[in-house]
Amino acid sequence: MGIDASGTNDDISDRSSREWCDESLARLTAGRPESALDAARRAADLDPGAEWAYRLISLAHERLGRDADAAPAAEQAVELARGSWPARLRLAAVLRRVPGRWREAVEHATLAGKFAPEEPGPEVMRGDLALLRGDHTGAVQAYRAALAIDPGHPQARVNLGLALLRWDRPRPHHDPAWPVDPRDTGRARRALEVWSRQARLLVAVATLGIAGAALFLDWGSGAVLGGFAVLVLLAPLTVRQARRVGLWSYVPAMLCRDPWLGAALVSSAVSVLAFAAWLLLGAMPSVPSAFDPVWAGLAGIVVLGWPALAAVRALAEAWRGRPLPAMAETERALTDQVQAQAERTAKRNVGVMLWIVLGRTWSVLVPLVGGALAVEPRAAVAAVAVPYPMVRGYLRARHRDDRWLPVAVTLVVLSAAACAAGGLLEAWRIEPAAAWAWRAGLGAMGAALAVFAARVARAWWRGGPGPWRASLIMCDLPVGAEPSVALDPEVRQTFSYARSIVLSFGDSLGPRVAGAVASVTSSGELRVITETEAWEAIETDPRVAVFAADPLQRRFWVEVRGIAMADSDVLRVTPKEVLVGEFPGRHQRR
Repeated sequence: MGIDASGTNDDISDRSSREWCDESLARLTAGRPESALDAARRAADLDPGAEWAYRLISLAHERLGRDADAAPAAEQAVELARGSWPARLRLAAVLRRVPGRWREAVEHATLAGKFAPEEPGPEVMRGDLALLRGDHTGAVQAYRAALAIDPGHPQARVNLGLALLRWDRPRPHHDPAWPVDPRDTGRARRALEVWSRQARLLVAVATLGIAGAALFLDWGSGAVLGGFAVLVLLAPLTVRQARRVGLWSYVPAMLCRDPWLGAALVSSAVSVLAFAAWLLLGAMPSVPSAFDPVWAGLAGIVVLGWPALAAVRALAEAWRGRPLPAMAETERALTDQVQAQAERTAKRNVGVMLWIVLGRTWSVLVPLVGGALAVEPRAAVAAVAVPYPMVRGYLRARHRDDRWLPVAVTLVVLSAAACAAGGLLEAWRIEPAAAWAWRAGLGAMGAALAVFAARVARAWWRGGPGPWRASLIMCDLPVGAEPSVALDPEVRQTFSYARSIVLSFGDSLGPRVAGAVASVTSSGELRVITETEAWEAIETDPRVAVFAADPLQRRFWVEVRGIAMADSDVLRVTPKEVLVGEFPGRHQRR
């Protein structure tokens, strides 16, 4: 390991386990996980009972993308301090990424909330777990509970915005609670998507080719035979992708979780059937003219089904969730003290949300203006109010990172104003000016669409986040790095030699106390032996306090507040807070 410029070899060799933990945490904060892992391992070597060191080892592995290595260290931290809420959160954060252990992650997050109801972290973890499964209502409740404890928690703010927007993670087809690797369901999804694309594209191109050959080259019968050859070609393609799916037992559940995947498969199957029916009609010797609409409709299904589905999906995604409240919550995470990772995530999500609001505004203007042109021009006056929510959100967000966004917003506002003016001028019989206003409004509307398309193309070319819902990301700050509560030698001595120790706990009758015998382990836990009533009470509320007095000079008292967990014939109390005070007496005059 390299030596820091601020220290010497003697300084490093003389460090205690907690000092190495402090050093590891500082290196993690500075973005040096490999070096932090080395420091945390030194801390664990010096004190094998230091659960904080194992939490830092797990966190460093997670930062390095080694979830398989992060889990054992987190489990060791829980084993050393079963009542530690940071250790439970650390383990929950790791297990949610391990296939088949999702329920354990939920249990550990629930226990962390039971151990530390005054902390926002457990509620944030519960919200993240709900959001990752698509339970947006549960996620909103958990995040609001966390914000009631700490209104400035950045992760709760950012992810609450995602829950309000009804965001789905990048793998919506996979349930994290399934005991199967998400890579396996991902391969199954890719196989289904590839078949869907191949089938739709093949029959659409074949339809256009057959129609062109029949109309312009008079190759009707030969073109139809070529179409049947395309159907024959689809058979091996289907078999090939079906073999790649593998997890057929999970496919129905995948389609339920990801309805757009199901819609794509159904659309492809309908296109193939429509293509086959179209070919059969074409193969008939004489088809009555009454079948012409049917013929044209089948061809339209084959060729236009895919673009129509894409347009419906884009419209549905734009109108899903509540982007303005989501944007307001996300903006509150942008404070001076916020972590850089949370700030980047919040800014990125706010920009995407603004594009979603712009898409909604544009989708309202198009039918409104179209209806006004077709029915009543004066109805276009209502268009002037349509951009108001978009403009208000944009001005409040003060988003300046995307230079394309203000251009698109300005064009949409100009389009609404020009179309409204065109409707008024036409109602007042000022025909030339009305025509120019309509042209300007429709031109600005088309230009806004062109700007959006250019922004999409730029994001695709550069591989960066684009103005679409899939670019939204969760805020996932590291958890479980909080220092453990240490018992200094004076406190340890008090519990080791005290003749009278009192355990305070709560049950259905209220606060109660009981006599106890306690000792301190090398890892800093208290081992307490007490009466049966206390054991029964801690199953409901594990929060306890243990009191002891100075056995030698009887000048001070010690109170350790912590979490009690039953272990064989003793209670293991993990400290959360240590209080030390002096008894009144003549010694205070000195």
